Amino acid sequence: MKVGGLLFAFGSVFFLLITAIYWFMTGEVVGTTALALTGGLAFLVGFYVLFTSKRVGDLPEDNSTALISDADTNYGFFSPHSWWPFMIGLSTFVFVLGFVFASWLAALGIMFILFATFGLLFEYFRGEFAD
Repeated sequence: MKVGGLLFAFGSVFFLLITAIYWFMTGEVVGTTALALTGGLAFLVGFYVLFTSKRVGDLPEDNSTALISDADTNYGFFSPHSWWPFMIGLSTFVFVLGFVFASWLAALGIMFILFATFGLLFEYFRGEFAD
């Protein structure tokens, strides 16, 4: 975790440095704001990861001599057959198109997103895969 946190911390410094250079060279507000926000988001992630790594301790990823077998093998349960993430992505696409073309399309996209999210959440509570 420390390596990832340091990468984000250095990324934050890099983006803030680029923001200052960009501001002085162009004077443009929109690009400067986008770069500053990128640096701020990198700082937030880096701070969180570095703060969490102090409480968690050293992980196998932080040790350069660690083996693959040193890592925890239990990463959780991931559904190999689920089509619901695809439906959530497609629904999000419809929602974003609603911003471009019509507000009714955005409302339809939100309904589809809710339907697909509920489908993903309750996938293993009903139907063929219920316990």
